[in-house]
Amino acid sequence: MNKQEVALLSKEIEMLMNERARLLRVVGAAAILVANTDVENLPGAAVGAAEMLSEALNTLPEETLKDALESVQAEVE
Repeated sequence: MNKQEVALLSKEIEMLMNERARLLRVVGAAAILVANTDVENLPGAAVGAAEMLSEALNTLPEETLKDALESVQAEVE
């Protein structure tokens, strides 16, 4: 591998790490929203979306969810 290829790979890794950090913040915020939402107070049209979001969050590995909550400075129990 030459220097140019190494530099390109380094930039790509940096971009991916930045994207991961942004996605973790989104997931962390979504997890807090789900945890603090009373489904009985949601409009009927939002219940399906809330359930879908909750199910998606539940499929995440525990470590990823912890990282996401930490990224938004939520307390992890």
